[in-house]
Amino acid sequence: MPDFPTVAPKPTQLPTGFTAHIANIGIKDDTTDFLVVASSVPASAAAVFTRSRFAGPSVTLSRRQVADGRLQAAVVISKNANVATGPQGAANAEAVVTGVARALGCPEGDILLASTGVIGRQYPMERIDAHLATLAAPPYPSTDALAAATAMMTTDTVPKFAEATVGDARIVGLAKGVGMIEPDMATMIALVFTDAEIASADLDRAFRQVVDRSFNSLSVDTDTSTSDTAAILANGLAGPVDLDAFTEALGEVCLSLTRQLARDGEGATKLLVVTVGGARDDVQAKRVAKSILNSPLVKTAVHGADPNWGRVAMAVGKCADDTDIVEERVVIRFGTQQVFPGDLDEAGLRLLAATMAAEEVHIDVALGIGVGAWTVYGCDLSDQYIRINADYTT
Repeated sequence: MPDFPTVAPKPTQLPTGFTAHIANIGIKDDTTDFLVVASSVPASAAAVFTRSRFAGPSVTLSRRQVADGRLQAAVVISKNANVATGPQGAANAEAVVTGVARALGCPEGDILLASTGVIGRQYPMERIDAHLATLAAPPYPSTDALAAATAMMTTDTVPKFAEATVGDARIVGLAKGVGMIEPDMATMIALVFTDAEIASADLDRAFRQVVDRSFNSLSVDTDTSTSDTAAILANGLAGPVDLDAFTEALGEVCLSLTRQLARDGEGATKLLVVTVGGARDDVQAKRVAKSILNSPLVKTAVHGADPNWGRVAMAVGKCADDTDIVEERVVIRFGTQQVFPGDLDEAGLRLLAATMAAEEVHIDVALGIGVGAWTVYGCDLSDQYIRINADYTT
């Protein structure tokens, strides 16, 4: 499988026309926690959001904001999710959008708001209002994608960004998220900016297609966030591009971000990539792949490099409603090593343990039914994951 670049060797600049305001507004510690990325002109836009029944005000508000396929800025408040905060939380989200729109001199409907962090706590609006009162109009001083990605972080250990070019245009993606990750639409927070000229309807189709094979194929811990937001803004300043080439380049960016998110999963020591082929259709392939990826027994075996391949067979077998899965047709491989059917001797088990000790572990399953195929991305499960989440708010 080809890999895509993770962190570039030098700071990646935002595409033409995009600038970033980055600040600390005192939500937690002294880290940056407030980000505005603004375009100098209105941009075509598309977004997908969590399907959680506890979706936060930033999600419900931003769904309305992007409905017309147009945005001019994206705002991220990190370290506070503003979820389960009632009417006051909704009013606070509206106030943030109003304040940013006033500074930018654009309609309030052109501002997307994303928020991430602890659930059940109100925004510190006195601090936020004070900062918004001093917010200047763009262009902002920063075009540094690394700094922007850093401002989005919560328990992330590294910032996550990726870029690609298509024609004269650039695509730059930023993402955050390491826990509460089992997307049911997109994932955590992912923001993509491009200076390509793309009609909003085409942008929406391309983005949803890419999200399905990248962000929606990611899982760290099976938990769907209340705040998941993935959005793309295309301001058109680099001119038109071929749509197919754009979609391919966008896929590279989003897949790189997906792999970075999986590799930085809370407590993770390894990237886990599971591919299921020979399925009845792609839907079945994805379902079985997620069953393997999300199995705590598979994840802990990978963590310990324990050559207990039977846990993968278990995870396939528990898809009980898929009655066309027949044991005699299934083939299981770790990397290039076939473990089922077969009878591994001690040398084979040692080889398997060595494969599982790598920083990136690939599990491939062929169902022998049809031509459906899907790849999903995740990580191992370590005791550090428990410690991080046992002490998350304390």
